[in-house]
Amino acid sequence: MPATTDKNIAIVCNSIAGAGKAIILAEKIGNGLSQKQINYTLFKENWPEYFNSFTDVWIIGGDGTLNYFINHYPDIRLPLVIFNGGTGNDFHFMLYGDRSFDEQLGLALTATPKPIDIGKCNERYFINDVGIGFEAAVAKALKGKKKRLGKTSFLIMILKKILSYHSKNYTIQSAEQNLTGRKLLVDINNGRRAGGGFHVAPEAKADDGLFDVVIADALTPLQRLLNLPKIEKGKHLNLSFINYFKTKEIVVLSDSPIQYHLDGEYYDADSLKIEMLEGKLLFRY
Repeated sequence: MPATTDKNIAIVCNSIAGAGKAIILAEKIGNGLSQKQINYTLFKENWPEYFNSFTDVWIIGGDGTLNYFINHYPDIRLPLVIFNGGTGNDFHFMLYGDRSFDEQLGLALTATPKPIDIGKCNERYFINDVGIGFEAAVAKALKGKKKRLGKTSFLIMILKKILSYHSKNYTIQSAEQNLTGRKLLVDINNGRRAGGGFHVAPEAKADDGLFDVVIADALTPLQRLLNLPKIEKGKHLNLSFINYFKTKEIVVLSDSPIQYHLDGEYYDADSLKIEMLEGKLLFRY
């Protein structure tokens, strides 16, 4: 049966994302496109080097899959869509909220592509957030482990680490603020959520050309436990131990190796230079 539109969609899927959720979702999307007589090609294992023959690229997975994609195709200018096939799906929530599958499918096919910012941290790209300190320690502990859907795995690991984690010394440099001292966490956010549902930067926008920086001073274990629900709900920005500001570029230094994550992927480095790449990608949403 001939296609009814001139669309030719590449669907790239992380076959292990979401404990198999991505594969099931990919098949559902494929069926939906077939019913609409829209051409598509599904890539499960080996993604193409280029997408020159396609009109759109749809990514099925979570924040880690999206991070992998932007680091392998940082210069792509085709319209993109992310479907929530992962565990946390925080950046998906940023763009599509709680829309149903059918609602998002309709947006993916009809919405005008709009620019979305990404960030660059040293030589790697990220789209949702950079988490330094406590959040990175949690990401490191989860590395290689099978994760449950939503924020369950993240929350369990937080509770395991929250009493024993030792805050580190950082020097944080930007045009807006310069800070030095022991910090529980330093988060540089393009998206609003992290960890599958923690509203770390509830006022962030992914198209304003600015990072939302959230820095928490060192806290006692009891203070951490008492304030965790406030951070989860995004009610923490005005608390006395929080430093919150917006910036385009920030440098983080420390007297020990810096543990950090990009969109949930763990790394360490001696120093971090984080810069905004405004309107780098196009998304339909």
